[in-house]
Amino acid sequence: MAITSRQEVREAPVGSRYGIRKVVAIVAIGYVLGAGTALAGGDGRFCSATANDQFKACGKEVKDDFFVAHAKCVNVSDPGEREACLAEAQAQRREGRQLCGKQRVARKALCAALAEDRYDPDFDPANFDSDFRNLTNPNRYRPLGIGNQWQYAGGDETIVIDVLDKTKLIDDVTCIVVQDAVEKDGELIEDTFDWFAQAKNGAVYYCGEEVKDFDSFEGDNPREPELVSTDGSFKVGRDGDKACILFLGTPIVGTVYRQEFSAGNAEDAARVLSTTYRFGNDPQLDQFVPQALANRFCLASNCVVTSEFSPMSPDPASVERKYFAPGIGLFFSVHEVTGNGVQLVNCTSMRGVRPCRRRDHRPRRLECRPWPVPARRARAGRGCGFLCYNRFRRMITGSLMRRCRSSSMIARPSNPGSMISIAAAS
Repeated sequence: MAITSRQEVREAPVGSRYGIRKVVAIVAIGYVLGAGTALAGGDGRFCSATANDQFKACGKEVKDDFFVAHAKCVNVSDPGEREACLAEAQAQRREGRQLCGKQRVARKALCAALAEDRYDPDFDPANFDSDFRNLTNPNRYRPLGIGNQWQYAGGDETIVIDVLDKTKLIDDVTCIVVQDAVEKDGELIEDTFDWFAQAKNGAVYYCGEEVKDFDSFEGDNPREPELVSTDGSFKVGRDGDKACILFLGTPIVGTVYRQEFSAGNAEDAARVLSTTYRFGNDPQLDQFVPQALANRFCLASNCVVTSEFSPMSPDPASVERKYFAPGIGLFFSVHEVTGNGVQLVNCTSMRGVRPCRRRDHRPRRLECRPWPVPARRARAGRGCGFLCYNRFRRMITGSLMRRCRSSSMIARPSNPGSMISIAAAS
């Protein structure tokens, strides 16, 4: 879902392609060519063995990217520009090596929280509903009713999430299709289809997503969004990708769980911070949260707060706190370090009812700080950082890099004193 995750890696080198499907082949080759028993998990440390394999794959990718960049520099005619190109390629290689090391540390830290078992979840179709109009045990914090819509705003971006009347059969499990569209300054920059499964125990599973990122360019007539990337797409059962839990059926404080498992491509995880959140009870969790918004949904001390992160994005600035209300879903998402965030401004249920409306049915106005919000989604497990990460390393397009830098690398609100008032329920 758009409000993320998908996380920032600002030190990621331009041009690197780590995370593409080739990683799987590189890991396999490394194993065949002599990975030791301990590396293969023979000592029972399967999670750490996976992290070590990915570290080796990352190093190979960085080396490959350096020689590709070097080949391009050789064909630059101007001596000064050629020298600058080669220097940049060297710098990118150094940054890439550093990032590989940081990712390994982050992955092993996640292993310590999850234990060292193999990640091989039971994705038995018998454990999941197939009729989304008649769910056995719907999740209160991730409602998947057909026709539900959420609208979010922050800075110059708007995000609209719709639960469509469409399903996909993934590994024999019926998954509902959820569309996530992001606009910046009125122009489409992302249009993604997420696939979620509803388990009978109340948990919502993440079955994959089809990501499409767009950019618009000056001089085009007419000016229309152009598809520039599908990075971050994955599907359970394809290329070793596995199902993960997007949201627990019964959240317990301190629980850590994987939200995505697509090696080198999508590896989000989450930790439950609170299941009884109410504004005023915990100053740390209250940070950046609009009090009026929290009071609307959490007066009964029954909101859930999670911290979502990715070992692929080891920068602390990429960590997001997300706030969920029963019957509503996600209503606020914020990067813990920068304070950049988005908030719910309107939502409609499958029956056309607006659960964002106050109980007295009078319109209430919400306040959204005009913060620069990451292009890739303050959403379910994925954020601008992940998009920036892929673009810095795969998309060598100046306008994309400028947009990503301007949106994700600002440490503070551009104008913290001003407020934008948005009617949430008219």
